[in-house]
Formats: sequence, C-alpha cells, structure tokens
Amino acid sequence: MGKPLELTEEEWRRRLTPEEYDIARRKGTEPAFTGQHWDRHEAGAYRCAGCGTPLFSSETKFDSGTGWPSFWAPAAPENVRTEADLSLARKRTEVLCSNCGAHLGHLFEDGPQPTGQRYCINSAVLKFEKM
Repeated sequence: MGKPLELTEEEWRRRLTPEEYDIARRKGTEPAFTGQHWDRHEAGAYRCAGCGTPLFSSETKFDSGTGWPSFWAPAAPENVRTEADLSLARKRTEVLCSNCGAHLGHLFEDGPQPTGQRYCINSAVLKFEKM
C-alpha cells in the first residue's frame, strides 16, 4: 500500500454519499438487516467505499445472524487497523481502513474458527466486486 489517502472533510463529502459519509467519517452505523451486503452470497471482494482498498473476501464471510456483513478475517491484515472504542460506555474494538481511516465497524471475539473473530462491518462502507 502506498501513501495513506488524506482528504479534507469537504472532499470526503463530495466523494461519498451522505450515508457513506456518516458511517465512514462520523463513525455512524446502519440499522441491522438493511444494508446491501449483509445477505450477499456471491463470490467476490469487498473494497473500501472511500478509497477502494481491498478489505474483505467472500471466502471469509459468514452469516453471524447480526444483520451486518461479518467476516472472520480481512483480505490482508495490513489493509485494516483497529483501535479501542469506549464510545458506548463499554470497551469495543473499532475497525478502520488502514489507507483512508474510514470507520468500518467493530471486531468481536465470537466468530468462527479458524480465527474466532467476527469483523462486523457496515454495508454502506463496502463496495462489492464480483469475481
């Protein structure tokens, strides 16, 4: 990956839809079972809506029953990063795009093997590319 993408907030607003902006830049979330990818079963890659970085693969997607796309691993570990999130008065792990810093969702330790992890990601910040 090259130099991280850095844009002004006005440039982000022009680049993203209002829903994408709210989630990616303001750390919002979409309601469960409403996003376009939570029930997608096609083979393909999920890229960051903000910068196009490959984030997840359909090969690691699973049905978590939560209403958000869930993955047990990123496409490449270096393409996502995590940070502590204390915003709801409890400790969670936030998932971000390493290239543009977009908020993607949260990471939980209740996923399937082989990792035991569940990357719970908002559909609105993902662009799907069929394989």
